[in-house]
Amino acid sequence: MTTPTEPNVIHCDQFIAHPPAKVWKALTDPELHARWWAAGDVRAVVGHRFTLDMGNWGHQECEVLAVEPERLLRYNFAPGTLDTTITWELRPEGTGTRLFLEHAGFDLDSPLGKQALEGMGRGWPGLLRRIEPALDAVSQ
Repeated sequence: MTTPTEPNVIHCDQFIAHPPAKVWKALTDPELHARWWAAGDVRAVVGHRFTLDMGNWGHQECEVLAVEPERLLRYNFAPGTLDTTITWELRPEGTGTRLFLEHAGFDLDSPLGKQALEGMGRGWPGLLRRIEPALDAVSQ
């Protein structure tokens, strides 16, 4: 997850047995996104602002920073509180896709930042494993 050289960054990756176009849809289609992570008006448009309903953690504001269709999506997550950046990178691998997540910018001098890093570090791998079943459900 975190590394000694980047103690405030979470790195995860997951192989998903679907082509990049479908994995991209899981990241950018609001209905599909809600099936595996959180409801919100996510869109792959630089400058687009949206809110993710994180349940017990409340509504988190986001703003899209970079888009390379079917390859990269980056957005600011929870500006003003966590103020972190989530980057999704998709790479074709065989008949599927390797999805890389980088969640960066946690403030380790803040109790909230430390708590979020620990909690999200434990939570992200399980969330990434939910993408393939969500895609399988809509493909049938």
